[in-house]
Parts: sequence; structure tokens; C-alpha cells
Amino acid sequence: MAARSDAEGHGGRGGSPSALRTGPNDLTMRRKHVEVGRGVLRFDFRGKSGKQWKLRVEDKRIAAIVKRCAEIPGHELFKYLDDDGQPRTIDSGDVNAYIKDITDEDFSAKDFRTWAGTVLAALALAEFKKYDSQAEAKRNIVAAIESVPKQLGNTPAICRKCYVHPEVLNAYMSGDLVKMIDAKIAQKFKRQYAKLTSDEIVVLAFLRKRLNSLKVPA
Repeated sequence: MAARSDAEGHGGRGGSPSALRTGPNDLTMRRKHVEVGRGVLRFDFRGKSGKQWKLRVEDKRIAAIVKRCAEIPGHELFKYLDDDGQPRTIDSGDVNAYIKDITDEDFSAKDFRTWAGTVLAALALAEFKKYDSQAEAKRNIVAAIESVPKQLGNTPAICRKCYVHPEVLNAYMSGDLVKMIDAKIAQKFKRQYAKLTSDEIVVLAFLRKRLNSLKVPA
């Protein structure tokens, strides 16, 4: 749950898991901040920049895990019992180590949050479709970027600088983004990335085409 919360950067049904990053160690969520129901989690806490969050997450497996974490002695929510049966809290270092271990790559939670921000921004821009001038396109980008932090839990400036692939914005300004996103995706590609959501597959296919089109011929 800690890895999913810190890495995904945006909520599935009913919330924004990245908002759970409330303090200097990112995972300082306390037991008092969550109410565990049958397959439902209700979070109520003050996050980054003093923003108050009220989130509802519906996931039976995650709710069961959080319930077990909450039953371990200690004020922190994300914790586990070590080999000696002693409670240990989970911090960002633990999450990033876990991500590197399961992917066998030098990935961190930030990479997953960047992917989430990129998907959200691309889909938001695709909704604007055509524009009549570069000035209007820039205004659309500002509007799209402003919609992303609502799910990532940060500011528009940080979101644009750190959590959106620059080619999403460049492609929109050149008029290519909507055309590429609306293009038909091969079934082989869909099968290859079947574990992704349909939105993620669309944006991944766009980025592959966009980056390949930018390659300089040998």
C-alpha cells in the first residue's frame, strides 16, 4: 500500500494516493488519519502545503492490508513487523528500494508519479482538440496543467516542471498530440501492455510514436 500510494501519484476510484505524502519522509500518515471499512478506506488529513484532504479509496485488498498495518502498535499507519517481531515504520527509502527490487531497474516513486502526471496532462490536452492560435494553445496548456495537481497533490508549476513529459506539451503546440492520440493502436501493442489501463496504453503509444518521429536518421 505504501509503495502504491507513493508511486502512483494519482487515485483510482475516489482519491489521490500521492496526497498521502504528508511530511518530510513522505509516508508520515498516522493511524488516526484513516477509517477502515469493509473494502473501503476513508482518509482525512492535512497534507503538503497545509491542504486538507478527504479521500475515499475502494479496494478490498488494499483495505485489508491497511487494516493489518493499523493493528500493529504505533502511531504511524505504514509499518510492518521485522524478523524479531518488532514494529518498523516504512519511509520513502523503503518504497524506492522495493520498486528497484521488483523492477530490476533504477526506478523510484518519482518515475511513477511522472508517468501519472504525463498521462493526466496528455488526456486533459486531448480534450481541447483544435485551437486557432498559438496563444490559445498556450492557454489550453495552462488549463490542462492546472487540472493535474488536483490529483497529484502539488502545484501547477512543480507539476509542469517535474511531472509531465515535455514532448506532451511540445506535441500539443505543434498540433500533433490530438492526431497521434486519436490514431488507431495495434492489437499487438495492446496485448503487450495489457496490464496498463486503456488511458495509459493510449498515452504510451503516443509517446512511442512521437519520440520515434523525432529521431535523427543515421
